[in-house]
Amino acid sequence: MLLNLYKFTATTLKVLHSVHPDDFKTYDTALIRERFLIEDTNDTDTVNCVYTHYDRMIVGTIKPIKQQLVLANYPNLKADYFLERREIGIINVAGPGTVTADGEHYELNKFDCLYMGKGVKSVSFKSNNSSQPAVFYILSAPAHAAYPTTLMSLNEAVKVEAGSINTANQRTINKYIHADGIKSCQLVMGLTILHPGSVWNTMPAHTHDRRMEAYFYFDLPAGQKIVHYMGKGDETRHIMLNNYDAVVSPPWSIHSGCGTTNYNFIWGMAGENQDYTDMDAIAITDLR
Repeated sequence: MLLNLYKFTATTLKVLHSVHPDDFKTYDTALIRERFLIEDTNDTDTVNCVYTHYDRMIVGTIKPIKQQLVLANYPNLKADYFLERREIGIINVAGPGTVTADGEHYELNKFDCLYMGKGVKSVSFKSNNSSQPAVFYILSAPAHAAYPTTLMSLNEAVKVEAGSINTANQRTINKYIHADGIKSCQLVMGLTILHPGSVWNTMPAHTHDRRMEAYFYFDLPAGQKIVHYMGKGDETRHIMLNNYDAVVSPPWSIHSGCGTTNYNFIWGMAGENQDYTDMDAIAITDLR
């Protein structure tokens, strides 16, 4: 049972700066990981957040076990509170948990999504059972208008069946925050479940010059890996990812992954529009 509320002293957010595609060509594996990978996010009883210069997106995870955790303000946001000029999307990827927003309680089971608009002053997270803790994945983008707090279950999400078992990419795409779903200023967010025997996501690959994107990989069994591909379509690179790793993708980069087994991942975008189909496809035969 969680007995107390923990409000940590927020230090300056770690920052990922933007990268030019010509510079990216010279990167080795270590530098790619340093500039794009968000790892070691599984720390318990703390808020793990990274600020990116890709459309000012904040990416993070929260795994409360012994404490109820508050989403505190960060000095480099130059704001009075975290959501003063921001919106946030939250998806629970583990045990049942509760998110409290300005005194209202929202119960999130695994795969449920909660959206909050700008102006929500107090946000806290807790696990309902410390032996089966919740893990909340969060994306936060700047917002110019306030939209209502909205909870959506997996069953309520718009579903798109994609891929084929013949090409090892049969998957169910669940759309939560998008133009025809939960309303937001610019945040777009959803979850893809790969079917057993399928390991590829987002193949054929694409880019979208008007938006950045972040991927968060989870439900990857111990001892397995994700090969995440990025770079321009004719100049690709890859890095190896573990369970609960996230990676940011610039507008000029593909974002595609292949696992050593099936897995799930959360995708999220921010930028100029919310059109899910606004993407520039790259044929498999044109990849280099």
